[in-house]
Amino acid sequence: MGASGTEFDAEYGADQIQILEGLEAVRKRPGMYIGSTSVRGLHHLVYEIVDNAVDEALAGYCDKIQVDINKDNSITVTDNGRGIPVGINHKAGLPAVEVVFTILHAGGKFGGGGYKVSGGLHGVGASVVNALSEWLEVEIANEGKIYKQRYERGKVCYKLRVDRECEPELRGTKVTFLPDKEIFEETVFDYNTLKQRFREMAFLTKGLKIHLRDLREEEIHEHIFHYEGGIKEFVTYLNKSKTALYEQIIYCEGMKDNVAVEVAMQHNDSYNETTYGFVNNITTPEGGTHIAGFRSALTKVFNDYGKKNKLLKENEQLSGEDIREGLTAIVSVKIEDPQFEGQTKQKLGNSEARGAVDNIVRTQLEIFLEQNPSVAKMIIEKSVMAQRAREAARKARDLTRRKSALEGMSLPGKLADCSDKDPSKCEIYIVEGDSAGGSAKTARDRATQAILPLRGKILNVEKARLDKIYGNAEIKAMITAFGTGIHEDFDISKLRYHKIIIMTDADVDGAHISTLLLTFLYRFMPDLIKEGYVYLAQPPLYKLEKNKKVWYAYSDDELNQILTEVGRDSNNKIQRYKGLGEMDAEQLWETTMDPERRILLRVTMDEETTSEVDLTFTTLMGDQVEPRRVFHSPRMTKKVKNLDI
Repeated sequence: MGASGTEFDAEYGADQIQILEGLEAVRKRPGMYIGSTSVRGLHHLVYEIVDNAVDEALAGYCDKIQVDINKDNSITVTDNGRGIPVGINHKAGLPAVEVVFTILHAGGKFGGGGYKVSGGLHGVGASVVNALSEWLEVEIANEGKIYKQRYERGKVCYKLRVDRECEPELRGTKVTFLPDKEIFEETVFDYNTLKQRFREMAFLTKGLKIHLRDLREEEIHEHIFHYEGGIKEFVTYLNKSKTALYEQIIYCEGMKDNVAVEVAMQHNDSYNETTYGFVNNITTPEGGTHIAGFRSALTKVFNDYGKKNKLLKENEQLSGEDIREGLTAIVSVKIEDPQFEGQTKQKLGNSEARGAVDNIVRTQLEIFLEQNPSVAKMIIEKSVMAQRAREAARKARDLTRRKSALEGMSLPGKLADCSDKDPSKCEIYIVEGDSAGGSAKTARDRATQAILPLRGKILNVEKARLDKIYGNAEIKAMITAFGTGIHEDFDISKLRYHKIIIMTDADVDGAHISTLLLTFLYRFMPDLIKEGYVYLAQPPLYKLEKNKKVWYAYSDDELNQILTEVGRDSNNKIQRYKGLGEMDAEQLWETTMDPERRILLRVTMDEETTSEVDLTFTTLMGDQVEPRRVFHSPRMTKKVKNLDI
């Protein structure tokens, strides 16, 4: 190759291969074990420890879990399960608890002996949490004694010892840990994030009580989650901002081929389907075989019932989508050996789950419909209406379909497109109103920035059926401009812009338009949000002029800061921007559109809390006023004085 030794000094020999022993591997590559070292990864530590306690609950030994966020942002998780074994593990020659917290693959859940079903693998989670904590302390109550051990950054501080005596009937495990500041970008826990996750866990494990406390402030925040009705109550909770079509919650439960199946569902008056799948209490955002089994049973049972009872014509066939319009359903399965597709447990792959769910739902749903003919009639009538609307939508959709931007189909008239055809360099600004659109068109970088002005407020898709949505000119313009198609035609590889930037006025109407746009994107093109292609522009609120110099402020605090720096006197000219239309093209470019100087907020979503995101959109954008008032009241009263609620 002719390269001289001076060009490549680095040696690559046998000694350059690092052997990472014990928990060093975790500290070296934390993202492999907990997904990321961001806030999400930080909260994941808590879930790992709590999951071990939930596994005890699933095995029938634990009914109380307490989670405390302590003043120093450490976490304490206490359960009343059997307690991690304290005896000596002969293979390792160490106490079992030390094995669990210090050896990476200490799986106590393989082999089917200790646990029938579990979400985690005992030890993998616990040892990872230990490795990524500044310190971790474990206490185990066992036969009248409390055993204790402390670790620092995964290293044992002292051998397992008896710390004190206790009541002979007391049992369980208490783990306290402090996440390592060297590893995590952020070490402050968010109470609401934990609250959402534990609420979901309590719904999925009926009878389990989870007590969450935040001890960081003078006033203790706490929530107790305890649902005897399990997933039936979960469906009621998800439907609280909607009007249910019928009162009963359809519930199916049974065991087949070693798979325990639980399904709860209820239709409401909305147009969106919300089905959540769980395997051993782990959410599966991408579905899998259990969801496929549920859907095929649903389609078959309703079509058979409709034809048998003359609610459908002989040749009439309802599609699964029609039947599932406005359905809220929870499908929870417990499997001894779950096979997930992918490292992140997003999708279930066990083939037996499909047959088990299909069989149990089919059998029990048939009985329910026979016993409740009025409910069956309501659902089928709603499905027939959905089918008609879908037909109308299909005709409308053909107008919005574009295979490619270059296939001769014209782009929307109002779109000022960019000249660059590389999607990774292109961005589209969705702008409120034609006047701001005009300034944006003048200001933009024509090579990479496209402008699509929207006239007025777009349709609230939460309250409309498909045919109406496809008929809306503003929505049609967006679908055509993005190029990805929608629903089953959606193809992210055809996205023409890798930045979709919503740019609205900094007022109430602007916030409303942004929310309407985000509702549309979340319901019809959620992948754009998941992949991080959607942004919110941040136009300035104030312009300050003094002695021919100009400053822009994006908040009241920033304005005060600038005024403190430049001095408060009569030379200050302050302008409050009410809308984008008040800026000329140069100002708009300088403050909001110049990639070098602008501030953009990326819109993201956590797939693990999809049920909460769904609920928030339904509450804010749905028909019912009362849930919205309840949602806003506590938030407003904290921020606003003299508010008349």
